[in-house]
Amino acid sequence: MPRRQTASPPAQKAPASAATQKILIIDDAKVIRSQIPEMLPQGKFEVLEAKDGEEGLNLIRQESPNLILLDWIMPRLGGWEVFQQLQSQPELQTIPLVVMSGRKEEVKEKLSEPFEYFEFLEKPFNNKQLTDAIKSAMAKARRVRPSVGTASSQTAVVADSSAGVQLHVLNEKIATMQAEINGLKQQVAEIPGLKKQLAQLMAFVKQKLH
Repeated sequence: MPRRQTASPPAQKAPASAATQKILIIDDAKVIRSQIPEMLPQGKFEVLEAKDGEEGLNLIRQESPNLILLDWIMPRLGGWEVFQQLQSQPELQTIPLVVMSGRKEEVKEKLSEPFEYFEFLEKPFNNKQLTDAIKSAMAKARRVRPSVGTASSQTAVVADSSAGVQLHVLNEKIATMQAEINGLKQQVAEIPGLKKQLAQLMAFVKQKLH
């Protein structure tokens, strides 16, 4: 079961009304899910936790968080898959998003910089870096996106990536078919020689029978 906690001092519990903003942490590392609430301003956030992308998407639909902190490499459903789900639904696109990873190059393989509508936070990070990333993500989420029919840069990257995968698969199939065709051509080219060998064999057999 996902844990829910409020980022408040251990000695004094903040009133329920103080936690007006919901932050969802989607990360398979328990240490990250434990550290982030301690880094946030005390008593201002209700913190929700998910240990993988599948659990995170369920919480997004159930809880409507005000901010999402998304790890990139996770089991079951990774950050890339969650990102695609968020970008495909207009009601989820505008949720401020911070993508977290210790390997930025893996994020850039799917999404090129500058990151227009979300913020990237490299692990490990400190309080200030987390706070700055959250502020930046909130500002980016307010940017006006292109109207329907005009692809945004991030959406275009998603489409290009999917098209690239399909093209790679198609090229592999073409290469396989070409190899099969070449094999058939070689077999056809060998037929006259086989016929000659067969004729010689038949002649030899007839000679021995007479």
